[in-house]
Amino acid sequence: MIWLTIASFLLTLGFIFWRPRGINEAIPAAIGAIVVILSGSVTFSDLGLIAETISGAAITIMATIVMAIVLESFGFFNWMAEKLAEKAKGSGIRLFWYVNLLCFLMTLFFNNDGSILITTPILVILLNNMGLKNHQKIPYLLSGALIATASSAPIGVSNIVNLIALKIVHMSLYLHTAMMFVPATLGLLLLTWLLFLRFKKVLPKTIPTNVIGLSLSSYHPLKPSPLKHASEKDRSRFMRNVLLFVFAVRVSLFVASFLSIPVSLMAVFGSFVLLGWRWAYLKIPPTDMVKKTPWYIIVFAFSMYVIIYGLNNIGLTEWLIHFMHPLVSGSLLHASVLMGVLLSVLSNIFNNHPALMVGTLTLTNMDLPLLSLKISYLANVIGSDMGSLLLPMGTLATLMWMHIVRKGKVMISWWQYMKITFVVIPPATLFTLVILYYWVSWLFGGTLQN
Repeated sequence: MIWLTIASFLLTLGFIFWRPRGINEAIPAAIGAIVVILSGSVTFSDLGLIAETISGAAITIMATIVMAIVLESFGFFNWMAEKLAEKAKGSGIRLFWYVNLLCFLMTLFFNNDGSILITTPILVILLNNMGLKNHQKIPYLLSGALIATASSAPIGVSNIVNLIALKIVHMSLYLHTAMMFVPATLGLLLLTWLLFLRFKKVLPKTIPTNVIGLSLSSYHPLKPSPLKHASEKDRSRFMRNVLLFVFAVRVSLFVASFLSIPVSLMAVFGSFVLLGWRWAYLKIPPTDMVKKTPWYIIVFAFSMYVIIYGLNNIGLTEWLIHFMHPLVSGSLLHASVLMGVLLSVLSNIFNNHPALMVGTLTLTNMDLPLLSLKISYLANVIGSDMGSLLLPMGTLATLMWMHIVRKGKVMISWWQYMKITFVVIPPATLFTLVILYYWVSWLFGGTLQN
C-alpha cells in the first residue's frame, strides 16, 4: 500500500509535467487517485471528507472563471490590451510597470491560472505587433508571469489550493487577508523592483505608440465581442462599469467571510448576475457555460487531494512533524521563515499544489499554539505562491505560461528563466516571510495567543 501510493504520486506528477500529446492534467491526476483508492490508503469515508473540504473552494473558483468568460464576451480583455498600449505612451519602461500592474490586478480579480491564460496571449500579440526583438519581449512576459502567479498570496480567493488550505486550518478569508495582504503586497513590490533592476538594461527605451492590427482572434482564446458601442467613450464607460461590478463581487467575498456567510454563495450570486447582464446586452443565454467552463479543474483538485490524503495516511506528515516541530515551535520568526523555505523547496520539487496540501496537513497535526499555526500556514502560502517560482515546474501556471509563449514564437529556455528567478525569488520570498512575522505579531499578537 505504501509503495503503491508513493509510486502513484510520483508518476502522476511526472505525467502532469510531461503531458504527452497535450493530455489534460486532470487525466493523470484522476488515474493516480483511483490507484491510491484501490491501494487502500484512502477509504471511501475519507472521500466524503475530501469532497466537503474542496467543494467550497472549487465552486468559488469556477464562479470566478465564469465571470472571466462573460467579460470575454463583452470584449473586456481586448479593450484592456488596447488601453495598455495607449497608457505606455511610447515608453518601454512605463509599459513594464503597467504590464506588472495588469497581471497583479488580473490575479486579484480572477485567479493566478486565469491571469496567466488571459494576459500572456494578450502580451504576446501586443509585443509582436510592436516589432520588439525576442530578448526585449522576455522582460515583459517573464515579469508578468512571476507577478501574476505570486499575486495569489495576498488574498486566498485567487488560488484554489489556497482556498482548500484555508478550509483545512479553519481560517476565514477575511482573517487571511488581514494577516497576509500587507506583507505579501510588500513582497510583490520588492519582487517587481528586483525584476526591474535586472531587466533595466534590456527594456527598450521607446516603443511604437500606434499598434496596428491588434487582433486576438487568431491566437488568443478570447474572441472579438459582438457588442457594439456608439463611441469609444461609451465603450470605456461600459467596461469601467463591468469592472466596478466585478470589484464589488470580490469585496462581497470578504464581507461574506467576515459575516460567516459561505464565500462560494456570494461568488455564485455574482456570476449569475453577470450572466444575466450578458443575456440582456448580447442575447447570449447562460447555457454556453456548460461547454466553456473548464470543469476538469474540479476533477484535478479532488484527485490531487485524494493522492495527498493517501500520503498523509501512510505517514508522510508524521515524518514531517517529527522533522519540523522542534524547528517551528520555539520561535514565531523561525516558524515563518522555516515553513516558508520548506514549502518553497517542496513546491519546486513536487509542484506547489501538492506541496501546500502536504504542508497544511502537517501543520494541523503539530498541535501548535494558535498564533504559531496561523503564521506557519501563511508562510506555507508564501512558499507555495512565491518561493515555488524558482523553477518552471514549481507551478502549473508557469508551465502553462512557457507553453503559451513558445506558441507565440517567443523563445525562452529554462536556463534563461532560472538566471532571473535565482536572483529575484529568494530575496523576495525571505523578505516577505520576515515581514509576515513582524506584521502578524504587531497587529494580531495580543488577540490570537489563545
